[in-house]
Amino acid sequence: MRGSKIVIWGAGGHARVVADVIHCLKQSEIAGFLDDANPERRGSEFCGGRILGGAEQLAPLLKEGIGYIVIAIGDCVARLRSASIARDAGFHLATLCHPSAVVATSASIGPGTVLFAGSVVNPDCCIGANVILNTAATVDHECLVEDGVHIGPGAHIGGRCRIGSSAWIGIGATVKDGVDIAPESIIGAGAVVVRDIPQNVIAYGVPARVIRNRVE
Repeated sequence: MRGSKIVIWGAGGHARVVADVIHCLKQSEIAGFLDDANPERRGSEFCGGRILGGAEQLAPLLKEGIGYIVIAIGDCVARLRSASIARDAGFHLATLCHPSAVVATSASIGPGTVLFAGSVVNPDCCIGANVILNTAATVDHECLVEDGVHIGPGAHIGGRCRIGSSAWIGIGATVKDGVDIAPESIIGAGAVVVRDIPQNVIAYGVPARVIRNRVE
């Protein structure tokens, strides 16, 4: 990926931080940004680049020889959906790791995942595809973090946890060793999770408890 151009799919606050990681790495150039939500922004400047349009720009970008993309969308389900579209179109998902992030040599990181400043992945962790490990978040030993998870800034995951696909761990939350958080659940900011959380629910508090089912 060194020396390649990367397109960023997303043009909001999260995309700003992704762009900063690319700038800090000093290995690739940003080709531009995609924004499907706001078509009127096409052609406007953003983070030192330009918004090129929406998903309709994928094919032209490939023809220009731009083969790498990173999905800078905070919503977990939407991020996985966009990643699937980009991959089917022929793009490679760029994996980004901020220079200040720490990743154990025995850990594995999936395609499309972004590790932000100060984040830590400890030994024997398996981090899936299109995961967001946000600023100063930590994942301790032997964890399984499945595809599309978002671990918020300052959140801490204890050892031997499983975080299911598209789950979202809120800012400053703490997950006790050995806890299983099922897919698509949301853990609120500052929560302390001491027991397993079922699928597709919202849980928060100290200790965290299920408040309600998640409404899509």
